[in-house]
Amino acid sequence: MTGKVRVIFGSKSDLKYYEPMKEYFDKFGLEHDFHISSAHRNPDKTKKLVTEADELGYSVLIAAAGMAAHLPGVVAAYTRLPVIGVPLTGPTLSGEDALYSVVQMPTGIPVATVAINGTKNAVILAAQIIALFDKNVDEKLKEFRIKQSQ
Repeated sequence: MTGKVRVIFGSKSDLKYYEPMKEYFDKFGLEHDFHISSAHRNPDKTKKLVTEADELGYSVLIAAAGMAAHLPGVVAAYTRLPVIGVPLTGPTLSGEDALYSVVQMPTGIPVATVAINGTKNAVILAAQIIALFDKNVDEKLKEFRIKQSQ
């Protein structure tokens, strides 16, 4: 098993939220890639990105979207891998609409949900999941926690 993470954003306008994630991917030594694919405008592309992730050895998927934020739920519907949903700030309800969409998943299709715009926490949570089977990531996570508390 590998420690790869696939990140999917629902829109090009969401890319500004990717920048803060890079530092944390590097900090924990997590291999990752990112894509833009709307659950509504590109459902076939979204499905392909999710279904091939398992075949390509990814361990965790992060899906970030604003407004109705169906992307994390759609991603979770196509995989058995852990999915971390990141609700993003939208133009009308400051991200609360996205938060409710991501956190209110039906039984059987769970999505771990972080705070609105919580992309850094999404990477940390992915690192915690991967640390269960990757000792290098586990050590980096321990170091991170020590430095954080100092």
